[in-house]
Amino acid sequence: MISPIVRNSFGLVTVLLGITVCSAVAQTSVFQPAALQSSVLDQVAAYSAEETLADPLSQVTAVSQLTDVQPSDWAFQALQSLVERYGCIVGYPDQTYRGNRTLTRFEFAVGLNACLDKIQELIAAATADFVKKEDLEVVKKLQEEFAVELATLRSRIESLDVRTAILEKQQFSTTTKLAGEVIFALSDELSDRDNNTVLQNRVRLNLITSFSGKDFLVTRLDAGNGALFKSDELPGVFKGSDPAGIVNLSEGLQVHNVIRSGGNSVYLGHLAYYTSALSDRMNFYIPAVGGLHYYYAPTLNPALDSKDSGTTPLSVFGQRNPIYDIGGGAGLGLNIKLGSLTLSLGYLASSANTPTADNSLFNGSHSALFQVAYERERVGIGATYVTAYKTGGEGIFNGGYALTDSSVGTTYANLISFFAPTPGLIIGDRAKIDAYGLSGYFKITPKIILNAFGTYASADYNAPNVPTGEIWTYGLGLSFQDLGKKGNLGGIVVGAQPYLGNPKSRADYGALAIPIHLEAFYKYQINDYISITPGFIWILNPGQISTTNDAFVGTIRTTFTF
Repeated sequence: MISPIVRNSFGLVTVLLGITVCSAVAQTSVFQPAALQSSVLDQVAAYSAEETLADPLSQVTAVSQLTDVQPSDWAFQALQSLVERYGCIVGYPDQTYRGNRTLTRFEFAVGLNACLDKIQELIAAATADFVKKEDLEVVKKLQEEFAVELATLRSRIESLDVRTAILEKQQFSTTTKLAGEVIFALSDELSDRDNNTVLQNRVRLNLITSFSGKDFLVTRLDAGNGALFKSDELPGVFKGSDPAGIVNLSEGLQVHNVIRSGGNSVYLGHLAYYTSALSDRMNFYIPAVGGLHYYYAPTLNPALDSKDSGTTPLSVFGQRNPIYDIGGGAGLGLNIKLGSLTLSLGYLASSANTPTADNSLFNGSHSALFQVAYERERVGIGATYVTAYKTGGEGIFNGGYALTDSSVGTTYANLISFFAPTPGLIIGDRAKIDAYGLSGYFKITPKIILNAFGTYASADYNAPNVPTGEIWTYGLGLSFQDLGKKGNLGGIVVGAQPYLGNPKSRADYGALAIPIHLEAFYKYQINDYISITPGFIWILNPGQISTTNDAFVGTIRTTFTF
C-alpha cells in the first residue's frame, strides 16, 4: 500500500499545473498548507470515480507498456518504499492513507520526481551515507522507465515558472484591476435631410481598487466624440439652437453620447469610493467627481439599466426613471439593507469644488434623494423623492452637469424659465424642484421582465410671471434575456419623455403635445467580450411641439468589454 504522502504530492502538482494567469497576478492571498492539502486531496480522490480500475492481481512485466500503474506493480511498490524511507512527500494532516487506487503514469511521475528531489537534497547535504546503494539503483531504473513523463513534468514546471516571473514583473498592481468598455456606433436620423450618417465612439476605462475586500475605489477615465443630430426647426431630440440661440436639448439621447467633453478628449468621468466597512447591511457611496443617484440607489429595472453602458437600450430614457437624473456631482450616498427593504439616502452637489457664493457644497446646485425599495425574487417596487435646487439656467435632468444640456426631456421641462413671457429677466434665477416617482418590475418568467415607472415634478422659480412648472414622465419596458442565445437581450421601451404639463401658450411654437418615445433594440452577444446592438428610436412630437416632424433614429452599436 502506498503511503498517504504520495497522494498529496500528485494532487498538489496537478493543481499547480492548472493555475490560471489571473491566479498568478493575485498575490494578496495567503497560503494555508493544511487547508490546501485537504482540498487538493479531496480533488484527487474524485478522480477515482472517472477511472476504470484494472484487476489488482494482474501482472505486467514492462512498466513502460502500462497506461497506468497499479498497487501490485513493482514500480508502485518501489516508490512506496522510497517514500516511507526518505519522507519524500507529505500526506493528509492525520497521516493516513485513504484508498488504494491505480495511478496514471503522469501521476506516478509526480511522486517519483518528488523523491528524486529529496534524495538529491540528502546527497548535497553530505548525508550520502544515509542513501542506500540499492535505493539508488531502484531510482535509476524508475527514471529510465518514466523518462518521458519526468521530462514532460519538468518542462511544464519550468514553463509555469517563466510565466509567473513575467506576470510578477509586468503586473500593474496587486490591489487594482482594469475594466473597460469601448463603443462604436453607426447612426443616422432619417427624417431630416440635413442630418447625415455618423460613426461615433465612446471609451470608458475603470480602475477598480480594493483595500480591505469590503470596499473599492473607482477611477474612471472617459473619452468620446459623439455629437447629437440637429434640427433646423427647433431643438427637438437633436442638439441645435432654438430661435434665441440659448438652449440645447437631448430628447432621445443615446448612451454613447453621454460624455462631458467631445473631440475624444480624455477626462476624469467618475471618482468614487464604495465601502461596507461599518456593516454588511450599510453601503456607503462617496463620490468626488461625476456622482449620480443611480450609481448607488436601486433603480428597479434589473434587465435594462446598465448605468449608461453600451449593453442594454440605445437611449438613456430606456434605462431608468428620469428622476435619478435630477442632480449629481460630489457628495454622499447610503444604502441600508433591511431584509427585502432597501433604504437609500443621498446628497450630491454639482459645483462642490468651487468656493464662491452661488456654488460650493451647499450653496450651489444640489439634490437630495430619499427612496424606499422592496424587492423579492420576482417583483420589485420603489418610491423615490428628490428635492433639488438649480441655478444658472441648468437643465433639470442634466445629471449634475452645470450645462443647459440634459439627458432626457423637452426644453420646456428642463428650462421652463426660458419660456416664460419675460425670459430675459429670470434666466439665471434659482429654481426649486420637488420630484416624486414610482418604479417597479415584475418577472413574468425568469427571462422576461416587465418594468414601469412614473414621475411628477414641480419646478418653482422665484421670479415674477413664472408659475410653478408641472413636469410629467412615465414609461413601460419589456425585456427578453437570452433571446436566441445566452447573453442576448431584446427590449421594447414605450413612454413619454419629461414634458411640461402646464406651459404658457406661445404662438411661435404652435400647439403643445406630449413627446412619445418608442424604442426597440436587440443585443446579439458574439462572445464574452463583443456584442452588436441594432435598434431604432422614434420620437413623436419632439420638443412637445405637435407641428414638428417626428424624429426617427436608427443605430447599429458595437460594444467591446474587457
